[in-house]
Amino acid sequence: MDWGRAKMILIVSFFILNAVLGYQLWTTRSDLLEFDANTTSAAEEIQRLLKSKNIQISAELPKEVPRLKEIVVRFTEPGNSHKQINLEIPFKYNPLASKGSSKDNVAARAAIPNLDKYQYDPVMSSNEQYVFHQLYGTLPMFEVRLELIEQNGMVTAYRQGYVEDQLTGAQKEQKVISPYTVLRSLIETYFPSGSVVSSIKLGYHGQVFDSQTMFLVPYWRVTLGNGDIYYVHAFNGAVEPPQKNKSNASG
Repeated sequence: MDWGRAKMILIVSFFILNAVLGYQLWTTRSDLLEFDANTTSAAEEIQRLLKSKNIQISAELPKEVPRLKEIVVRFTEPGNSHKQINLEIPFKYNPLASKGSSKDNVAARAAIPNLDKYQYDPVMSSNEQYVFHQLYGTLPMFEVRLELIEQNGMVTAYRQGYVEDQLTGAQKEQKVISPYTVLRSLIETYFPSGSVVSSIKLGYHGQVFDSQTMFLVPYWRVTLGNGDIYYVHAFNGAVEPPQKNKSNASG
């Protein structure tokens, strides 16, 4: 067998496959953006689908559809988000009033490094654990968490992941698909009849490459009242298998 020729055929086949997949992705994205172009028609279509499957939306749909890019971030310490740090002086904390200058909030900012760079997430929080996500710009990075652990009304410990942006060259910004497009796909194919959509949030989602580096892509996170969480790629509309929210909250 001519291994050189066989190798060349495999390489050419690989590039052809990637070209085909790239074209399919481009075609799908074009269809999604075309649906987004007429907001009134998209909203009417969503209402029709909701009624046909007896699905309710208790969350407010985001109005902004920004242009975003893929990013690469690096944890400042490998695996530090899993390390629990006990506080010498516990404090009371209200995450819904975290921007104030009360004595409790001043104590929280003094005890937790970079607290102001995180955003509270009621969806992932529970009665005994406040969950925050570090922000990239104004959007949360769903895998970069700060967890405040509460006992008897006092925050007694925390776990924190913190990342820094890695300059990997200029990434091209793209317009994300709208929440209407996301809902249409989920309602038609994934949501069971009678579902309640409790949260729709745009942010960054991805996987850890090694112990420190993550490649993050804009995703819509859609949460149902039963705890199911769907991540939808904000550029091409690809839907990940649903995850189960283990917290008690459904915001």
